[in-house]
Amino acid sequence: MKEKFTSSKTYKNLPCAHRQWKHEGHCAYIHGYSREYTFYFEAKEMDEHGWVVGFGDLKKLEKYLLEMYDHTMIIAEDDPELATFQELHKNGLCDLRVVPEASLESSAKSALNKANEILLEMTKDRARCFKVEARENDKNSAIYTLE
Repeated sequence: MKEKFTSSKTYKNLPCAHRQWKHEGHCAYIHGYSREYTFYFEAKEMDEHGWVVGFGDLKKLEKYLLEMYDHTMIIAEDDPELATFQELHKNGLCDLRVVPEASLESSAKSALNKANEILLEMTKDRARCFKVEARENDKNSAIYTLE
């Protein structure tokens, strides 16, 4: 068995609303959760402190999560009511984020890609994020993983 070091960092209390307009049930309605994201990191080698990543160095990742998911409205770019949500945003009634897909799975993938963009610059390709678990409540989560 090949051994390796990994670490994880969790960000909690990211309240946002979304809707799954293609769903035929109640998920088509605007609803919200206090999201949580757990990032899993691995490294080719430890840094000078013996860490996979320095958690205090992840300020850009935290900033991204706050900008995307702190009291925001997540709407898919192909939502037929997009213009309505844009008008609500314009009138100061919501803080709109338009994304390719409003699913939790899609947000896990986007968060992982953003983490790796930041880590590439920060660690010069020494470490990467290989998995993100996005959680909408204590019962439901979506996980995106790289091989």
